[in-house]
Amino acid sequence: MTSELAVTQTEGQVPALRLPPVPWRDPHTVSPAALAKYITDLERSCEENPRSADLRTCLGMAYAMNFEVYKSMDALELAVATEPDHFFAQLKLAELDYRLRALVKAERETLKAVDLATNAWELSLARKQLQEIRRLMRDGTQKPEWTKSLRAPAVLMAIMLAVIFLVNFK
Repeated sequence: MTSELAVTQTEGQVPALRLPPVPWRDPHTVSPAALAKYITDLERSCEENPRSADLRTCLGMAYAMNFEVYKSMDALELAVATEPDHFFAQLKLAELDYRLRALVKAERETLKAVDLATNAWELSLARKQLQEIRRLMRDGTQKPEWTKSLRAPAVLMAIMLAVIFLVNFK
């Protein structure tokens, strides 16, 4: 597996990045050492090309494959921030939320990807992901969103513990 990035440039055009082959097409065949080298190469490439959403998306996917969720989320969010109209960055960010079962956020992000789709294949990918997210929401497979303050239950529990302590040691 070659993990070097090639930059091609023709006269008068912006340099085009040719991405390395992706090892996650079959994640079960990638060794941890090869994945670590791939991540290192992608990190270096991202430093050299900070405006490349493609590289940051690949890096986010590689981090996710290596079970580094926070780094993956950071890389994918940066890819979307770098190029807000990048379909795959948006789709992979939504997919990460979906896999973490943050389904409300995943649905919102996938709907953005549906809007960014430029061909039938991209649209079918986003719609299939959206369909799966909605199926999980119907089945009740999601993490609850913490929208309420826990201050009142914490104060009530502290009062109950104080009362129990006073009753037992009187």
